[in-house]
Amino acid sequence: MEEKTSFFKELKRHARAHLMTVAFLGGFVIDNLTLNRVDQLFDNLILLWYIVLAMFSIVLLYAGVADHFGERTSAWLRTWMPVVMQYAFGGLLSGMLIFYGRSGSLFESWPFLILILGVIYGNETIKSRHTHLVYNLTIFFVGLFAYVVLVIPVLTGKMGAVVFALSGLLALIIMSIFFKMVEYVVPHFVQIHKRNVIFIIGLVYLVLNGLYFANVIPPIPLSMKHVGIYHNVVKVNESYKLTYEKPVWWEWYRKSDSTIHVDAGNSVYCFASVFAPSRLNTKIYHRWEYYDVSKKEWVQHARMAYDIAGGRGEGYRGYTSIGNFREGEWRCVVETERGQVIGQESFSIVLGTPDVLVSRIE
Repeated sequence: MEEKTSFFKELKRHARAHLMTVAFLGGFVIDNLTLNRVDQLFDNLILLWYIVLAMFSIVLLYAGVADHFGERTSAWLRTWMPVVMQYAFGGLLSGMLIFYGRSGSLFESWPFLILILGVIYGNETIKSRHTHLVYNLTIFFVGLFAYVVLVIPVLTGKMGAVVFALSGLLALIIMSIFFKMVEYVVPHFVQIHKRNVIFIIGLVYLVLNGLYFANVIPPIPLSMKHVGIYHNVVKVNESYKLTYEKPVWWEWYRKSDSTIHVDAGNSVYCFASVFAPSRLNTKIYHRWEYYDVSKKEWVQHARMAYDIAGGRGEGYRGYTSIGNFREGEWRCVVETERGQVIGQESFSIVLGTPDVLVSRIE
C-alpha cells in the first residue's frame, strides 16, 4: 500500500514539475491553430489577451507572495499564477515568433529570431517564478515591445523608423505604468530589485532599438508570399502571366527560374508578392545584384521601387526587370526603403536561348 502511495506521489510530483511546460506548449499550439493575419481583429484580440493575462498573473502572483489575501488564497496564487503566467508568456512569445518569422529574410533576421527563441527557452526552463521578479518583467517587456511595434503600423497604416521609435517608446511607457502597479502590490520586494529591473529593461529597450536600426529586426508587418525570376511577366485582367523555363521532371516543385537562359537584348524579370495589412501603403524596392568574382563580393546593379497597397491575403504583386546584364550569379533582393530585407531570390544568368518555356497564372 505504501509503495502504491509513493508511486502516486512521485507521479504527482513529475506532473507538477512539467505543468509549466504543458502550459507554455498550450499557448504555442493555440497560436498555431488560430493566428492567421496580423491585421485581423481576432488575431489581435488573442495577442492582447495574452498581454492582459500576463499582467494579471504577475500582479496576483506577487500579491500572493506578500500574503495580501490570507494564507490559503495566497498559497493558491503562489502555486497557480506561475502556470497562468507561463501560458500567457508562451502564447505571446510564440505569437511574436510566428508573425516575425513570416516577415523578412531568415538570412538577414536570424539574430532577432534567435533572441526570441532564447527568451522562449529561458522562460520555459526557469524554476522558481515568484523569486525571479527581474526575469518575469523582462520576459513580459520583450513580448510587450514586440507586440506594440507590430500592431502600431497595422493601426496607423504607416511604417518606418519614426513609427518604430514611437511604438517602442509607447511600450516603455506601458511597462513603466505596469511596474508601478507591481510596486504598489509589493513595495518592499520591488525596492530590493528596482535598480536591476530598471537597468535590464533599459538595456533590452536599447538592444531592440539597435537591432532595428541595424536592420536585424524583420520589416514587420510586411511578409513575403512569393518571389521568383521569369522570362516575362504580363498582367492579364487581375492576374499575372509568368513565363519561365520548363523544369526537368525531378524539379516538379519549381515555379520560376533558378538558371535563366536569355539572349542579349532581352529582359529578366523579378516578380514578388508581398503581404501588407489592409491600411498600410508603402514602397517596395527590388535590389538587383551580381556577384563580382574578381572582387569576391555582391555588387548592386540596379534598385527599383514601386508602391504597394495592403489587404490582399496572397500579397500585393509587383515586378521589375533589367535588360543590361552579364553572365554569372545574381540575386533579386526585395526590401523596404531602409534596406530591411523581406525576401530574396538567387539565380544564374546564362547567355543563350531557352529550350522550352511554360507559363503559369499568379
